[in-house]
Amino acid sequence: MLLRLLAILTVMFPLAALAGPGGQIVSAAFRSTFGRIVLITLTLLLLPLVLYVAVKEWLAERRTRTALKTLASTRAEFDWLTLNDRVLECFHRVHSAWKRESLKEASDWMTDWYWQNQQLVYLDRWEQEGLVNRCTVNEVKRVRPLTLACRNEDGEGGGSRLVVAITAEMEDYLESLITGHLVEGKKGFTEATTVWTFVLRDGRWLVNNIEQDHMMLTYARVGNELEALLPADNPVARTRDAR
Repeated sequence: MLLRLLAILTVMFPLAALAGPGGQIVSAAFRSTFGRIVLITLTLLLLPLVLYVAVKEWLAERRTRTALKTLASTRAEFDWLTLNDRVLECFHRVHSAWKRESLKEASDWMTDWYWQNQQLVYLDRWEQEGLVNRCTVNEVKRVRPLTLACRNEDGEGGGSRLVVAITAEMEDYLESLITGHLVEGKKGFTEATTVWTFVLRDGRWLVNNIEQDHMMLTYARVGNELEALLPADNPVARTRDAR
């Protein structure tokens, strides 16, 4: 319910927006004074639901960290410390290529389908329309694993997917190349969370999708799928989240 209310208010009060890798235009309506008042009021009214969402996401993170730790004992690709470094590297590489409007530069960190899709659907289209996305990352604040779906397409865990939420302080807006005027968004750094899906191919984790933060609860409720890489009698493999 809270997410639906926020979505409705975003449409009603489109004061500012953010755009970045993933091509999503994320409303920043709640950055205004009035928007903050509305958000605080909604939070107080819907506190039980807010707590429910927070608990579900916390449980999902803890469960997924446990699954990764278990898998890492036999498969180095699932070691969270190493994986976290890879996630951060992908995050910065993709944003750097996005800023230069050439996602091919990040092709070693993204699946072929995804970088080509983003280049064609967003960057090339904006260039044709005389627009440019100014996107600068100041600092990554937090990376949270939400769900893990194991596959074993190549006998080495190939095809496995990991979904993480990345919170970063960044500046993100669309600007007209002709006039220099803001088209969407707002100058200035703010914290933003995006949801990144990684797929394991040939021993490397690659970016396969980027979504808005409202997808966090959806993934937190999915539960992990570990049967492809863990014995069915393993207690961690049997731990799936109840909705």
